[in-house]
Amino acid sequence: MRRRAVARAPGRVNLVGEHTDYNDGLCLPIALPQDTFARVVVRPDERIRIASAQQTSSWSGDLDGCGPGRVDGWVSYVAGVLWVLDQEGYDVPPGLDVHVAGSVPLGAGLSSSASLEVAVAVAVHALSRPLLDSGERRRLVEVCRRAETEVAGAPTGGLDQTAALLSEHDCALLLDFQDGSTTPVPLGWSAAGLELVVVDTRVSHALTAGHYGARRRECEEAARALGLASLRDAEEEGVHRLTDTTLRRRVQHVVSENARVVGVVEALSRGSWTRVGELFTASHASLRDDFEVSCPELDLAVDTAVAAGALGARMTGGGFGGSAIALIPTGRVEAVRRAVDAAYAEAGLGPPGHLDAPASAAARVVEVSG
Repeated sequence: MRRRAVARAPGRVNLVGEHTDYNDGLCLPIALPQDTFARVVVRPDERIRIASAQQTSSWSGDLDGCGPGRVDGWVSYVAGVLWVLDQEGYDVPPGLDVHVAGSVPLGAGLSSSASLEVAVAVAVHALSRPLLDSGERRRLVEVCRRAETEVAGAPTGGLDQTAALLSEHDCALLLDFQDGSTTPVPLGWSAAGLELVVVDTRVSHALTAGHYGARRRECEEAARALGLASLRDAEEEGVHRLTDTTLRRRVQHVVSENARVVGVVEALSRGSWTRVGELFTASHASLRDDFEVSCPELDLAVDTAVAAGALGARMTGGGFGGSAIALIPTGRVEAVRRAVDAAYAEAGLGPPGHLDAPASAAARVVEVSG
């Protein structure tokens, strides 16, 4: 029997802390139950074959052909992981069959790409080292981030990969991108009769479209103008030193969003659910007005959910489409979903998708054999 391994990795929802990761800031994601499975089988030759249950196209080549500029589309996320693993000295067999299948909605801003990358990385790692300790998980975060940035062409900050590899069941994960620390934050809202739900606007979200990179460049320009290494060190009073109104709004979002992450963590520890909801909604307003990454479909989902009884709601992910989240009393969940559906229909939009979002566990090895 040929050596094979199967691994599973989750999608993610970011509760708060959007566009702060690449600014050395704070983020608070959870892992989703929706996930991606990757099966890797060692071949007797030096061919790499990549296929997906969700895609009609497949790819065949070799390890050298997996690098930057050699692949595109969904295949680049898989091939990129193989290429970076090989570059980093991991034991990557020269011949592999890679097959992936997943339940994370594509283009929904729920990090289907990082879920895919992490599942492949963990499966390939398991071929030679089935045990995955915390140190190795952190190293694979960087492998997957490099794959997405250098091969797939999306300049991500590492939030999604970290959430997929380090999250814990029934906890959010407080990430500090300045010192690299990760801290599990118990949620507890289920016991309080609350649910977190996702509204997929079904407006396709793609970080490689250019908007994400543009926002990152604006933040870097603002940091240079303020004489800072990153916007993590920016302060409220310093924002007004910027004469460029666009850059000023970008900094205002980052500064206030980091403060909201701290506020949500404190409110969670106290069980102050109304405050959590208020901070969610304030985050959306900042992303809409100061960072300008929302869209009408996201705004409609957020406004309708709050009006129908959600404690708070916000877009999640990079923006320009994708999904919104809402924190809702359990007894109001179906009413909120019906209200959002009705609002979309009245606006002449196609029906949105709805997902439950309990905080789930990180990536794991499912099977190793041969």
